[in-house]
Amino acid sequence: MAPKAAGDSAKVKSSSVYKDKSKPTDIRLSNINAAKAVSDAIRTSLGPRGMDKMIQAANGEVTITNDGATILKQMNVIHPAAKMLVELSRAQDIEAGDGTTSVVVVAGALLDAAEKLLQKGIHPTVISDGFQKALQMALQVIENMSTPVDLSNEDVLLKAAATSLNSKVVSQHSTILAPIAVQAIRAVMEPIVGGIGARVDLRDVKVIERIGGTVEDTELIQGLVIAHRAANVNGPHRIEKAKVGLIQFCISPPKTDMDHNVIVSDYAAMDRVLKEERQYILNIVKQIKKAGCNVLLVQKSILRDALSDLAVHFLDKIKTMVIKDIEREDIEFVCKTLGCRPIASLDHFTAENLVNVDLVEEVSGSGGKYIKMTGCQSGGRTVSVVTRGTSSAVVAEAARSLHDALCAVRCVARRPALLPGGGAPEAAAAAALSKAALAAPGADHYCLRAYADALEVIPSTLAENAGLNPIETVTELRAAHASGSASGAGVNVRRGRVTDMRHEHVLQPLHVTASALALATETVRAILKIDDIVNTLN
Repeated sequence: MAPKAAGDSAKVKSSSVYKDKSKPTDIRLSNINAAKAVSDAIRTSLGPRGMDKMIQAANGEVTITNDGATILKQMNVIHPAAKMLVELSRAQDIEAGDGTTSVVVVAGALLDAAEKLLQKGIHPTVISDGFQKALQMALQVIENMSTPVDLSNEDVLLKAAATSLNSKVVSQHSTILAPIAVQAIRAVMEPIVGGIGARVDLRDVKVIERIGGTVEDTELIQGLVIAHRAANVNGPHRIEKAKVGLIQFCISPPKTDMDHNVIVSDYAAMDRVLKEERQYILNIVKQIKKAGCNVLLVQKSILRDALSDLAVHFLDKIKTMVIKDIEREDIEFVCKTLGCRPIASLDHFTAENLVNVDLVEEVSGSGGKYIKMTGCQSGGRTVSVVTRGTSSAVVAEAARSLHDALCAVRCVARRPALLPGGGAPEAAAAAALSKAALAAPGADHYCLRAYADALEVIPSTLAENAGLNPIETVTELRAAHASGSASGAGVNVRRGRVTDMRHEHVLQPLHVTASALALATETVRAILKIDDIVNTLN
């Protein structure tokens, strides 16, 4: 037999490189395990009895939270597949604002189910398509079990907000925070003409954090709150029937475009410089007085002081309250709240560019002073909420919890339908999918069955975190939904058994659950389709 040529052996070697059958399987397994690790890390935070996480930043700052999006955002995740679950939580936060923990827990359970199907020899694309069919069936089930909501019914919205707050660190204050969330959303929502639901922009609700007092002191203000004190030394601190102007120019001596030093050799020249500076500021202040302005808001300047000491002295003399350092990103909210436009130059500072406000006052609190403006006559649909707490960690968590409650009410406004909570929608969808799996042909039978089992992770985790027996609870829940006796049956963590969640007033928005299932399935399908990880050169 003729010996093989060197070229032939090289061909055999190069072709065998592309015949490594185990590599896609290993990559898939690696991705699934990395993503499951992220899911398991926050699984204990799910539900009203979920645990909290203490996150310590590099600068020593401590955050205590059980909000999935906040935990994952601050977690140092390296694996690219695990990063997809962090992005998933962020996507849910943007889309619905609530359910950020649930979405990651569901994704982890679906990946676990997919891993078992892969071990059976089912192709990833078949699993992916099977999961998509299961999702459509699950969405249909939860939509059928939802209850339409009348947005004028404040009581129903309160239940949705309270359910969202029940799983938070500040859950004991839900009776205070839930009404604030409902009132804030109802104040800013705009009904869709000829459509169902209402449009809500959360940028119209400004949440301000103040250390001092307790969470019970949190208040809703129909107007504008500026989180720092007035710049006056001896000026007024309370003005009724105020005329407010917002300026974007500085009341201080102008600077040249380049750095320079001026050497003054004699007192006469120095006196002239000071005299001209005084005259320049005096002209600006005279124009402010002429326009009738008695409350002046000044945008923050990065090039020079927005207000000189001399300007403060003159403004005190004409009894004008001045608030400086309004942040650039807050200008839009201030303009919408007051119904004004920013004034960019002194020439445009006229009476018609000012707005009327019933009351402007400087409020003294345990955490320092702040400005409150109420009765904005020409203002738009905006509200401000001042959250309080004993420490920065409590205040920050109260603000995050309030944001989730606001998002829950916004979801109801967007899609006016509510579902029973406590894992009831997931259990109902799992029961329906298990039934459908019996008649499904081929691999779809396994995929629907696996999807149904994965959905039961929500009631199972709720029970586990509440100290109940998860197997007993899920079996009881499965039996309740299979018999069709109670479509709203869910895990009641207060009583430690399965009850009808509608009777317990535990209600959650349809949009939150539907979005969580859709986004989790989409991410899992994306992870399943990956069979290699390629690193770039740069």
